Amino acid sequence: MAETAAERAHPRGRRGLGILGAVRRAWDYPLFYGLLFLFGLMSLAWSLTAALINPLLPRRIAGPLGRQAIRTGFSLYLDTLRACGVLRTDLSALDSLKDDGGLLICPNHPSILDAVLLISRVPDLVCIAKAPVYDNLLFGGGARMAGYIRNDAPNSLVKMAAQRVRAGRQLLIFPEGTRTERAPVNPLKGGFALIAKTAGVPVQTVFIEANTNFLGKGWPLFRKPEFPLVYTVRLGRRFDPPTDVRELVGDVERHYRAEL
Repeated sequence: MAETAAERAHPRGRRGLGILGAVRRAWDYPLFYGLLFLFGLMSLAWSLTAALINPLLPRRIAGPLGRQAIRTGFSLYLDTLRACGVLRTDLSALDSLKDDGGLLICPNHPSILDAVLLISRVPDLVCIAKAPVYDNLLFGGGARMAGYIRNDAPNSLVKMAAQRVRAGRQLLIFPEGTRTERAPVNPLKGGFALIAKTAGVPVQTVFIEANTNFLGKGWPLFRKPEFPLVYTVRLGRRFDPPTDVRELVGDVERHYRAEL
């Protein structure tokens, strides 16, 4: 940042600004770790609550209630990050998907935060969860109550996912299969295209762009990033239900690489 005339004329002013900057940077650390602790605490509280009440509720009530609770919790957490000045987002492009019915929502996957961003904005979104998440104390109870689909049984996964989207639900699935290892995207897996073909539903591509690699592949959980974190989400092309799985995978991957 360029110095002002007043700063050049008064070295004490420059020192004062330097001290304020150092204090602000030092404050970032307790703020960062405090916000991580808050996320863990919120997740654990809901996971334990969901594990207790899920067996007592009919499935038609438990699923929507569980998804709404996760969406509300993620939304409140992101609002807290914004209020603390560590996060800026533009997720408004997702609002146009709310009334679109059965659909596969397929974003690129730069960070662990991607699912949090999308779930916070799209109502009643169904997800595919990795087995360790399903079995995790922090998230498992909530994932099971929400009716998220466990990913360690490919045949049943495709069948269950197709049933959900045929019933009018929107399914969040990351075609890369894991977080991006080499920009702009990893080679895509075929699962999303197989689900789209089986269910006969379109594939909506979504692009997540950020100013940071925070919680990307290889980023340690407790490594503090530079603030603010800035995330922008925009919609890409919507692909019609496929007749050829491999063709759709190739078309979507080329679209990602062209747009990112």
